[in-house]
Amino acid sequence: MTPNPWSNPRMPYAMSTERRLLEPPEGRPIIVNVAINIERWPFDAPMPRGILPPPHGKPADPPDVPNFAWVEYGMRAGMPRIMRMLEARGIKASALLNAGVAETYPSLTEAILKLDWEMVGHGWIQRSLKNEPDERATVERCLGKLREISGQTVRAWLGPGLGESTETPEILKENGIEFLHDWYVEDLPVWMRTRAGPMLAMPYAFELNDVPMYVIQHAPSRDWLERVEATLAVYEEETQAGLGPRVMTLSLHPHVIGVPHVAHWLQRTLDLLCARDDVIFMTSSEIGDWFLEADGTGGAHLESYREAAPAGSGG
Repeated sequence: MTPNPWSNPRMPYAMSTERRLLEPPEGRPIIVNVAINIERWPFDAPMPRGILPPPHGKPADPPDVPNFAWVEYGMRAGMPRIMRMLEARGIKASALLNAGVAETYPSLTEAILKLDWEMVGHGWIQRSLKNEPDERATVERCLGKLREISGQTVRAWLGPGLGESTETPEILKENGIEFLHDWYVEDLPVWMRTRAGPMLAMPYAFELNDVPMYVIQHAPSRDWLERVEATLAVYEEETQAGLGPRVMTLSLHPHVIGVPHVAHWLQRTLDLLCARDDVIFMTSSEIGDWFLEADGTGGAHLESYREAAPAGSGG
């Protein structure tokens, strides 16, 4: 068997410094994507995550009232708080939306549509595609609902929990998804292969992500602003050194970033970003379209590798 020379089955390895330099959008090299995860957690099912551990160390059977209420607060109070902050600053967000939200939270969905945020596919409920009984049917249902309510093409996707099967990129590509946030491997989009043709692996965030920061790492409230400031310092140095544009994704969840003591630091972060002349706010597909034009290759260099992945790799 010929060894697979790739570090992963979807894209060849290259250091970021090996890439061709791209012209930044509107001359602004720091691209900020405000990505808001808007999720449906069913009351009658185990919660995907919790803020409180189960009492007596026993798993919490439904109903898990405190952890459901944690998320429901985000949908009732956190979302209006975040929407007000962004609208006041003229920032359009990427709405990483469980499509079931449209049925469970119709007034919230209507408010998001009025703000003209980009719809990004994010499953039907907050459940990994690995755990869906029919992954293809779920993807089709999700995208059909988002396209129906918004009139948007819906070209970007983030899997719930970034979960994928070996077939997920093919299924998404065949259903019109061009930009996939699950494969966050660089500060710019990267071409990845599928059997249905090339697609873009998009930047996301593991560190500038409120769930790892506050729920897992238990960071102090002000750490949000400090991490953004530190990231900006590095990006500024790199872009001024001629290393090309960088994407900063702010991965937000309304039940985490939307509570007052953390929302305060989000608001200060937005003011910091808005005051800079090297920052531009763009949504997922806006970033993808900029890259498609600036790169100009269409991922053609991947064509010769289409059949080269080892069996079972999904490539």
